[in-house]
Formats: sequence, C-alpha cells, structure tokens
Amino acid sequence: MSAQIESVMSESRQFPPSEAFVKQANISGVAQYEAMCAEAEKDHSGFWSRLARENLSWHKPFTKGLDESNAPFFKWFEDGELNVSYNCLDRHLGTAVENKTAIIFEGDGGDVTKVTYKELYQRVCRFANGLKALGYQKGERVIIYMPMSIEAVVAMQACARLGLTHSVVFGGFSAKSVQERIVDAGATLVIAADGQYRGGKALPLKPAVDEAFAMGGCEKVRHVIVYKRTGGEVAWHEGRDLWMHEVEKGQAEHCEPVMVGAEHPLFILYTSGSTGKPKGVQHSSGGYLLHAMLTLKWTFDLKPNDVFWCTADVGWVTGHTYVAYGPLASGGTEIIFEGVPTYPNAGRFWDMIQRHKVSIFYTAPTAIRSLIKAAEGSPECAPGKYDLSSLRLLGSVGEPINPEAWMWYYEQVGGSRCPIVDTWWQTETGGHMITPLPGVHALKPGSCTMGLPGIAAAIVDEAGGDVENGKGGFLVVKKP
Repeated sequence: MSAQIESVMSESRQFPPSEAFVKQANISGVAQYEAMCAEAEKDHSGFWSRLARENLSWHKPFTKGLDESNAPFFKWFEDGELNVSYNCLDRHLGTAVENKTAIIFEGDGGDVTKVTYKELYQRVCRFANGLKALGYQKGERVIIYMPMSIEAVVAMQACARLGLTHSVVFGGFSAKSVQERIVDAGATLVIAADGQYRGGKALPLKPAVDEAFAMGGCEKVRHVIVYKRTGGEVAWHEGRDLWMHEVEKGQAEHCEPVMVGAEHPLFILYTSGSTGKPKGVQHSSGGYLLHAMLTLKWTFDLKPNDVFWCTADVGWVTGHTYVAYGPLASGGTEIIFEGVPTYPNAGRFWDMIQRHKVSIFYTAPTAIRSLIKAAEGSPECAPGKYDLSSLRLLGSVGEPINPEAWMWYYEQVGGSRCPIVDTWWQTETGGHMITPLPGVHALKPGSCTMGLPGIAAAIVDEAGGDVENGKGGFLVVKKP
C-alpha cells in the first residue's frame, strides 16, 4: 500500500472536465460547487433539510433537521414519516417514468429480462402482500441470501415496503456467515434461492441455509422462502420452507406501504471488521435514501436517458445504494448482472456495455486490473474491440485505484473522454463521501480529490488537530 500512496503523491497528471461536460452537469463548475459547500458550512442542518424536502416524498413532513442531543447517535428528520419503497416505486406511477425500463437483468448464461417501473411495482406489491399474509409485520428482521437478480431487489423492496429490516448476506458466504447473521439480527424470516449461476456452473445456496439452521440459534425463524433460480434438487422442510412464486401467487398488485419514521432501520449490513465476529451496521430510512439519491445526481451526474451499471453484488453496501435503492428512487434505468466479468470470456463487460448502450459504468479496481491482464492474454477481448461510444462517465469503488489502472480505464474504456469518479466511502457511510464531481474537479489518477458538499472531511493528527497539506494523518468527517 505504501508504494501505491507514493505513486499517487508523486502523480502530477491532471484532467480537467471538458467544457461540454461542465455545461450539462448537474453540478456545473467550481462556482456552483463552492456555493453549495458554503451553504452547508453556514447552516449544516438547514442544507440537508432543504435537500430532504426537495428530493424525498414525505407522508408526514419533518420539522426537525439534525438532532445532536445524544451524540454520537445523531438523528436526522426524526419526526418525519416516509416509506423507502414508495419513494422508489409508487411516486413514479402516473408519470413518464411508469413505463420506463427500471431494470435490465442479464443472467450468467446471457439471458436478458427487462422490467418497467410499473411491472416492478406490481411484483414488489405481490410479494409484500404474500409476506403480510404470512403474518410479517413492521420491525421484524429478515435475512436475504440470494444471487444477483430482479428477485433480490423485489425481496429488498418488499421488506422496505412493510417496514421489515433486511440484512443481505453475499451469496458467496458460508453457512456459518448466514447463521451468525440470523442469530445476531434476531431474524424471523430468511429469503434465499435454490442456487445461483456463476461462470457457467450452477452453485447451490439453499443447503447453506439448512446447514445454518443445523448449527442452532435460528429458532425465531418462522419461514424460509426460496426463489427457484437453478431448479436443482433441494431438501425441503414442510411447514417452514415455501417457494417465492407460491408466496406471491394470486396476491393483489397493490400493497399499501407502511409509513415509518425517518430513523426507522431500513437495513443492517455486516462488515467483516479486521478482528472478531462480523459487526452489524444499521442504516436508517430517510437520511440514507436522501444520500443515495443525491450521490446518483451529483457524483454520477444521472440523467433521465442514462443507462447506469453498477457491477456490485447486493450483498455489499455498493449494491444496496447503487443497485437496490438509489437508481430506482432516481427513476433511472439500470443493469443487474449475474456471474463474473470473465465468463463466457474476458470481454463480457465490454460486450454488455455495447449491447445495452450503458452510459455510466461503476466497477472495482480489482475487476479493472484483472481485465487489463485478460486483455493482454486475449487481445480479442480488449475494450478496443467493442463499441463503447455510449459511455459518458466511469466510476471506481471499493479500494484505492493505482494510477496505471486509472490511466488504462480512462484511455482504453473511456476513450480519454469520460471522467472517472474515484469514490471513497464505506459500509458505515452508506454512500459517497469524498469523490471528484465530473462537472467540477480536475481529475488526478489515483486521487479521490474532495469531499461532497455538506461532507466536512479533514485529515487530523493523533490529538485531533488539523495537519498541513502534504502531511499524513487520520481521515475524519467532522460533522454528521
């Protein structure tokens, strides 16, 4: 890591945004960015409160912005009420977005399924009504253990619709991980799949759930709902196990959303932590959704005609914010893909961008570095062999990106015309905190540049004092 820091510190190349990009950007130019930062600096609570009123649909408007009385347990918009699923789906009904494609799903084998916002709303309502019929109520916790799919988003949105708090477990995790999360969250429901496809192989998921139960501590779980993805043989526990399609069969296509307080827990996501057992990070409904929407608008410069593709799995926070919630609340069209970037060959990402006319692409440096190697070994799979002219913005997430990989991404994938937003954030923050804004900042390979408006980021020493430029220290966010 120190060698990487050295290379970023000594990096001198800069790439200012083009005039054309600045002109059309949602945050256009340095002056607008600085004005927003100044507004937040002058009235931190008022800044976020204004944005919450402008961007979210409230059932009961809030009168309080930030409550700091029990620091560090800050609360935002506490006396307001809303529903996250309503904000992602219902509010688009009766508008031009209703019949727009919400999700383009491409399976591991290349099968493509599309759903409009209206169709997604109906599916979420049917499943939510099925959960209601089983007796699930606001405040209960749900473990979701599913592959990348429209069904995973339906499960998450149905939970949000009913005020159930979900905790998604990455489909590559073991039975022990499932068991630990069931126990720690006090879950009463598990939503899983029979299996998933990865690299042309069908891999089982349901057996891991059964194994988790055998480990004990799962007595509170009343049902395991199973999405039939691979059709493989699964052990069945009568009275406990139910097929997802049976649960939603015959249910009404409208389900009244349960309104919850802005601080109601939307989800718990477990981070591995560097030591000890996984730690549950809980995100609220109002503040989280606002940040998800604003970062789509500010960082990704999302427009109504964009096709947005975040390659992250819903098992990670990136897949929560930039797959399950942010794009839908923003009325965008997004890609969800199942599988790996190197199957059926190392050109999978570029082929999908070409076919689906992706305009915003967001992936991890690990994937970029593996695809650089793959392109060297299989030149026919290099990005230059595909038409990537639909791209207008690239993003990087999950870890620092080294300048060499950044330059390859910029030149080979983006054709030296697409800004790269190198986003710094983590499970605990729920969305971007430090990142270049594509219509504002000059880009520096390997640097995540500046804090977003309203994010008071700083580098401090061990005593908490600000350090001078060029000196290292601890990264902190000074205001909630």
